[in-house]
Amino acid sequence: MTETTYTVTGMTCEHCARSVTEEVGAIQGVTDVAVDLPTGAVTVTSAGEVDVADLRAAVEEAGYELRP
Repeated sequence: MTETTYTVTGMTCEHCARSVTEEVGAIQGVTDVAVDLPTGAVTVTSAGEVDVADLRAAVEEAGYELRP
């Protein structure tokens, strides 16, 4: 298992967090997504490495921005 934390900007409420969780959770290999709304931290647990481009696309599909 791989666990990586990213920063997502623009999330302001639980609906935002659920949207990001659903989109990121749909990426193949992702087994868990934990969002810390106050800090914007999104921790992704996966079976292997997740392609950052896939992650960025999922976050953008939810309406937010992935920070490097």
